[in-house]
Amino acid sequence: MTHENFPSVLEALHECMEACNHCYDACLQEEDVNTMVECIRLDRECADICAFLEQSITRNSPYMQEIAKVCITACEECADTCEAHHHDHCQKCAKACRKCAEECRKMIA
Repeated sequence: MTHENFPSVLEALHECMEACNHCYDACLQEEDVNTMVECIRLDRECADICAFLEQSITRNSPYMQEIAKVCITACEECADTCEAHHHDHCQKCAKACRKCAEECRKMIA
């Protein structure tokens, strides 16, 4: 398999990475940043894992299935945390994370 087999996964990974990076930055601007610590941490982890999986797919890594499983976990945990906050950036991030997790599930099915 090559990256041409996964256009929707690559798109979802990139969108999720961007949403997580935006959420991370916006969380740092919130008035009570201490309540956003877990969200910030998971935004960073999720963005990095999505970027790593995107790179792994484009180079046809033999580990992309395993990385996709980690990505699903990171996306779901980030989405769960973001959904607990009512900020628009958190809700958008959660939606992107859910979509990404679903696309990764399709890839490894």
